[in-house]
Amino acid sequence: MNLQTRRFAAAVVAFTLALVALPGFAADAAAGVVNINSASAAELERLPGVGPSLAARIVEHRTKNGNFQKAEDLMLVKGIGEKSFERLKPYVALSGATTLKDAISVPRAPKSSAKAQG
Repeated sequence: MNLQTRRFAAAVVAFTLALVALPGFAADAAAGVVNINSASAAELERLPGVGPSLAARIVEHRTKNGNFQKAEDLMLVKGIGEKSFERLKPYVALSGATTLKDAISVPRAPKSSAKAQG
């Protein structure tokens, strides 16, 4: 194979890999984000695992303590631990518009049963 053929083959492979990866990037971009510093309770409820009471606690925390300085500050809100935060993180923004239009449903991992161990 000459150099030109190898370069062409490498370009085809790179292009193919980019096309395969594109749907995953497009799905994330299409989902959108919720600005946790300005979103209403109804907008916050679009986040995975956030219902009316948790959305109200997020708004209450923001009202009492001011804007969130980093996304991880959500874990200061009662009911949001590390696992919950990891589900929320891809959909959270600290500035800009809230662009998430539909509720995101991410299934929870099954809980391990303490009874099964012993």
